Amino acid sequence: MPKLKAEYTKGNIITTMLKTSVAMLASTIAVSGYNIADTFFVGQLKGAEPLAAMGFTFPVVMLIGCIFMGLGAGCMATIGQAVGRADHQETSNLVSAGMHLVTILAIVLALLGILTSDFAFRAMGAQGTTLALVKSYMNIWFLGCVTMGLSNEGNKILIAAGRPKMSSAMTMLGMVINVVLDPLLIFGGVRCGNAMVARAPSFLGWLATLLAKLVSPLPECGIRGAAIATVLSQAVAAVVILVLLLRIGLLKWERLPLATLLSSWRKIITYAIPATLGSLLMPISNYVTTWTTASFGDTVVEAVAAGGKLEILAWMYPMSFGISIMPVISQNYGARLYSRVRRCFNFSVAVATVYLCFASAIIMTFPHKFVVFFSTEAEVQSLMVTYMHIIPWGFVLLELTRYCGGALTGCGHPNWDAALKIFRMAVVLIPLSILTRYFHWLPGIFYSRLASDVLGGIVSLIVTYYFLHKLPKQDGLIDKNQS
Repeated sequence: MPKLKAEYTKGNIITTMLKTSVAMLASTIAVSGYNIADTFFVGQLKGAEPLAAMGFTFPVVMLIGCIFMGLGAGCMATIGQAVGRADHQETSNLVSAGMHLVTILAIVLALLGILTSDFAFRAMGAQGTTLALVKSYMNIWFLGCVTMGLSNEGNKILIAAGRPKMSSAMTMLGMVINVVLDPLLIFGGVRCGNAMVARAPSFLGWLATLLAKLVSPLPECGIRGAAIATVLSQAVAAVVILVLLLRIGLLKWERLPLATLLSSWRKIITYAIPATLGSLLMPISNYVTTWTTASFGDTVVEAVAAGGKLEILAWMYPMSFGISIMPVISQNYGARLYSRVRRCFNFSVAVATVYLCFASAIIMTFPHKFVVFFSTEAEVQSLMVTYMHIIPWGFVLLELTRYCGGALTGCGHPNWDAALKIFRMAVVLIPLSILTRYFHWLPGIFYSRLASDVLGGIVSLIVTYYFLHKLPKQDGLIDKNQS
């Protein structure tokens, strides 16, 4: 079995963090590309029902995504620490056990989803044609749970093992395949082929005609085509990832002994359960805040949704940078390089502070320049300006809350990560949102979010620096959390 190298424990920590975050930027863009492509092409279908059906799928997709996200955090932390310790056998055991675990979990989730889809989506309010479209999409999507789980967790494992470029390449591969297959399977090969021939330059007419003949057998599947495209793209990515994991020695062909399998599962689940619980609070808090916003009317809902889309632009790089924190810290923590752990976190705080202060200043200074791209209605634009005068004050501390979670989990404190998420969302954001609805105070929508971001960030920083301070001052000593 090839020897694995702890890539994040070598060289200048600043260079390591920057290289890793830049590599993850493509992955962050690709993940957004999946959702944008599906929504765009489904939106071209006739009638409002297909796009409405896609809206009903988001809560379920997010719920299952949160579960896989929690499991991925467990894999990243434990595998990163094992790689840092140069324990190659333990690393391989954890990788194999993690892939077994995600496969079993995906099968269970798929069966539950298929069996309860009618009840679940009726409870959300879907009915008639929209309900039929939702079920036709999700029943195919559920069948792809295994490949989605394997590709997602495989990417997390590659990141934890110090292969961020490889992980990003796999995510980009899946996204490109999805974008190509979406129109072919939604509208059918004949329609897409005719469009290619009609729009191709004259000197490429022969190529367009050839491609049109090749894709012509593909049927017109409507919204089901979007689900098929997603499943197929993730299946290809999953197969390639499994081959890569085998080639670089992270995954074993042979069956693990039951005792080893259960021991590895226990280690992963110790991290995965609190990470999953923390992740599940996100859709719950989103539901409450949307419920609160809806009480003020559709215009406010539209303005807040548009403001959220604008936020994504500001978060793109900090989110990519944040993905690298847990694996980098976990490897150095496993290697007992505590000074690098502290430098990693301090540099992360500096990057988030400088970048998001600059982004916040631009947004708050020129809000009118941005709102015109999101809505043409004067009332919506006015509310968006208010949103952008208040919310960006908490950008830095919100991102630091996420960074703190990655650092705490990487250092063996996943329960504290979950506790901080509970504090921010369940203790601060949700109660303040309910009070805002009760008193019907419109600015309270924005101030509730700001208060949760600021308080959550301050408490998270205090807790994280407390645990970092408790780490041994000298590298190479055994931390009591590792013994």
